[in-house]
Amino acid sequence: MFPFVVFKLVTMGLLFWEGPEGGPSEHIGPSTLEGQTSLWQDVWTMDRDLSEDDSVVDLSFEAESPLAPPTELLERLPSYDWLLQAGRGQTFFPPLEALGRPQEQRSWSSFLEHRVPVMTEEVAREALLSFVNSKCCYSSTVAGDLVIRELNQQTLCRYRLETFSESRISEWTFQPFTNHSVDGPQRGASPRLWDIKVQVPPMFQEDIRKFQVPHSSLVKECHKCHGRGRYKCSGCHGAGTVRCPSCCGAKRKAKQSRRCQLCAGSGRRRCSTCSGRGNKTCATCKGEKKLLHFIQLVIMWKNSLFEFVSEHRLNCPRELLAKAKGENLFKDENSVVYPIVDFPLRDISLASQRGIAEHSAALASRARVLQQRQTIELIPLTEVHYWYQGKTYVYYIYGTDHQVYAVDYPERYCCGCTIV
Repeated sequence: MFPFVVFKLVTMGLLFWEGPEGGPSEHIGPSTLEGQTSLWQDVWTMDRDLSEDDSVVDLSFEAESPLAPPTELLERLPSYDWLLQAGRGQTFFPPLEALGRPQEQRSWSSFLEHRVPVMTEEVAREALLSFVNSKCCYSSTVAGDLVIRELNQQTLCRYRLETFSESRISEWTFQPFTNHSVDGPQRGASPRLWDIKVQVPPMFQEDIRKFQVPHSSLVKECHKCHGRGRYKCSGCHGAGTVRCPSCCGAKRKAKQSRRCQLCAGSGRRRCSTCSGRGNKTCATCKGEKKLLHFIQLVIMWKNSLFEFVSEHRLNCPRELLAKAKGENLFKDENSVVYPIVDFPLRDISLASQRGIAEHSAALASRARVLQQRQTIELIPLTEVHYWYQGKTYVYYIYGTDHQVYAVDYPERYCCGCTIV
């Protein structure tokens, strides 16, 4: 083993080591494994013959299951030595990739020709009736008798940026060893995480998958049961029986001459923890006595979302407008998209620049961007002022599917009682 070795992970997934004196760094290659055959052979000869009396270890508590093998196996996987020392998962930096060329300036003259249909009183009333009919506690009488006084219509723009990225994390994990073939370092060096080819899910669909890193497996006896596969029950300490809870082992209850019926006068009951066996199968190795430790690659595909709705003068909640259906005005999808700089609404151009900058800063150091998509949608919004029984009320119609938001709709009911 290398004394006082400190491993470092740098961009592009290369690993280097530095001596105790801070001397020049060297790349650790497959030659590190040469001359260490005896230690590797020890991994395969760990099992030993156990007598019947020596087959159970006494454990009074559930020990934490080890995820990584002991440090004496540090030299087994030179490409992942840092993981053995850290004892936890770590994100690998993706390889740098060249960016595409910026797109030419766009002409928005054709986009400005899009218009949302003008809201009429008939459509506004039908939208309210549809909304009321979907609510069990709203009276439809109001929607039929109200008088619409004013329609204030405004068209908003909603900007969305989606960034579909892939991040990779490696971590030690284990499973019971069932004497199957072991894909260990003797079969070659483990590939770097970003060199492992996997099938990418459809774009903009999030997913998480786990893979075993090739040539990273190590076999070691189970630490929890010390390679015995079983351990003494902590409830009865291996006896299989416990003191009777009814007579406390006295065989008879206090101030009673007859024997205890619960334990039939024996003073002891079968241990419920181990069902009277006196020992339990090791939950970590499932009785197999050995564990197969290996490095697990966890790949996460995530779709990051940035949204912005242009300013408006009406009092409709912004969270409703963010979910509203709109008319698609513009769509740009590529491996890398560039900010919109010449849109007639300056707020949309600024939102595009801010969204792309935020996603770039958040993902550049921990994920690889696979695809980006930015869209601009037109969201119609209408404020309806109406008169009913001498009072004026307001409701809003938003989205191309004419969703309704009623602020103070009259004649609402709850359990047969009118809400005043």
